[in-house]
Amino acid sequence: MSGFVEPAPTATALMLLGRGTDADSEKGVDCPGELPAPSDPGLVERARKAKDALGDKLFILGHHYQRDEVIQFADVTGDSFKLAQQAAARPEAEFIVFCGVHFMAESADILTTEAQKVILPDLAAGCSMADMASDSQVRQCWDDLTEAGIAADVVPMTYMNSSAAIKSFVGERDGIVCTSSNAKRALTWAYERGEKVLFLPDQHLGRNTAVREMGFELSDCVVYNPHRPNGGLTQQELAEAKMILWRGHCSVHGRFTLECVEKMRQTDPAVNILVHPECTHEVVAAADYVGSTEYIIKTLQAAEPGSSWAVGTELNLVRRLANAHPDKRISFLDKTICYCSTMNRIDLPHLVWSLEELLAGRVPNQISVDPETTKWSKAALDRMLALP
Repeated sequence: MSGFVEPAPTATALMLLGRGTDADSEKGVDCPGELPAPSDPGLVERARKAKDALGDKLFILGHHYQRDEVIQFADVTGDSFKLAQQAAARPEAEFIVFCGVHFMAESADILTTEAQKVILPDLAAGCSMADMASDSQVRQCWDDLTEAGIAADVVPMTYMNSSAAIKSFVGERDGIVCTSSNAKRALTWAYERGEKVLFLPDQHLGRNTAVREMGFELSDCVVYNPHRPNGGLTQQELAEAKMILWRGHCSVHGRFTLECVEKMRQTDPAVNILVHPECTHEVVAAADYVGSTEYIIKTLQAAEPGSSWAVGTELNLVRRLANAHPDKRISFLDKTICYCSTMNRIDLPHLVWSLEELLAGRVPNQISVDPETTKWSKAALDRMLALP
């Protein structure tokens, strides 16, 4: 069976920064930043030596979207919430090096003990989706809901892919956090407590869960745009809506289009389309399988040998899965290359620097969430953990 085929580095490949864009993709889903070249092989030995010297004091977490050169040093791999839980389960580890992005490191700090220190190897490793909902914007939204006379009927709910400030805002208002795996259960919980839900910050996960899994109509959902007065909505629209979706999205998953799906089916009528629920509604509606990163991994593990799959999620993971399952035809759904550029800022040079700083007795790039934010963020997370 043929191996993984890299997407073509065409003129529209967003990783060829500034050399072109794709007008057909969702507005604002550019991928700024070129994936760095593979690191100097000498760094591998330095990373190994530093990790061995730090021993049990160190615990390295690697998100699924990380580069292979970083993943090889991870003690555990997973999605953001699983990794934060793994950190909390290792209280003997003084240093938690999180190879992921900023909101993930914040979640790890919230769930770990005060004695543990969470380190993000590159502070520029952020998340465009999380950055689409600032604390001041969400507070203004709540003021708008209050002015419309509906705030008392609204349960706020935030996706794990949000800042600690947003989790805290939600927790203080009796709301809940969700992951892409438990979004339906969290929404069910929310609608048992209120007539409406304010879903932050990914509109696509909120819409896809409400419509695909809970029987809502698309007309039940409105999108609050924080850059427009009153979110660009009338008070009547807010009053009639069941789901108030924040105007946010993932810069990688927003790249996949219905055209990508249709071309894959034309090329291979037997292909199975497997996508993440952060994709747009039309892509999710056209797919055969939809689920979280962990769902995607398990689905491909269980797939029949010889089966064909086109996967709509981050390219590093798709390539890794294709290499792990050579008995299946696994390809990338997008027509061009697009990595999660902020996730990929955690490269081997940054990891080695972090480990060697720890060896020298210095704690670099520590992520520390203040006690008040931690208190209310943990309240929202604990409600999620208590879901049936």
